[in-house]
Amino acid sequence: MPMFNGQSRQSGKISVRPRLLAATCLIGLALGGCQSAGGPGDVTGSIGGQTSREPADWRAESRSWGQRYEANPKDRTAAFRYARALRALDQNAQALAVLQGAVLANADDRELLGAYGRSLADNGRLKEADEVLSRAHSPERPDWRILSAQGTVADQLGEHDRAQQIYQTALKLAPGEPTIMSNLGLSLALTRKLPEAERVLREATASGRADIRVRQNLVLVLGLQGRFGEAETLARQDQSPAEAAATVAYLKRSVSQQNSWDLLKGGKTRSGAGKAATAGPASPQG
Repeated sequence: MPMFNGQSRQSGKISVRPRLLAATCLIGLALGGCQSAGGPGDVTGSIGGQTSREPADWRAESRSWGQRYEANPKDRTAAFRYARALRALDQNAQALAVLQGAVLANADDRELLGAYGRSLADNGRLKEADEVLSRAHSPERPDWRILSAQGTVADQLGEHDRAQQIYQTALKLAPGEPTIMSNLGLSLALTRKLPEAERVLREATASGRADIRVRQNLVLVLGLQGRFGEAETLARQDQSPAEAAATVAYLKRSVSQQNSWDLLKGGKTRSGAGKAATAGPASPQG
């Protein structure tokens, strides 16, 4: 799913370019990601609900946990932390290999299963990700982060009705959680329910817990409705005036094209609004 998830910091401002995800951070979403410079997330998105970190922090964590993992590949914690750092640095194939071995050695570890499912989605193995994520929680012990990640995978599989049902279930566990609501809003946008998508995303952005990714998803939905002035005003909360103008110019060009809905179908594009840093749990915010 799509989301504005590329970030770089220049002159005290955040430069954001639209990046349409193919898995984690459905757009913004996911799996749960979707991902961002802050680390694996579900949003849109996101997965994992992790605190914001700089790439240098993730590189240091990758080196530290990587050494511990290399010394003992059966160390469950080392495998989990090492893979998390690798995902945050977009080293998705390597993260998947680490988690695959960890899951084989810890088949009943639901936290590892969740991370493995998100990593499968990072690598485009969506059907497998869907199956693994469904085993990463149980009706007796549901996990809204896993559900949000599973929803982003369903959206990427084109199963939007199922995705929206999953998000609604997740919201019952975590009412008002902006990560889930951002993913739901973008899922609604994928089915061209733009007024409803806007309503959900506005509610998400009103939360004191919402971050830049949630606001930029709302910028996207406003742009898809042709409301470029509102989109630019909102974009300026996180971008310089020049960067916000470049983002909106990109949206105008895209919406004017017959294939404008490719914005919500995946792939990578450039807006001219700056260079994106490498990501990462929506979460899985996905």
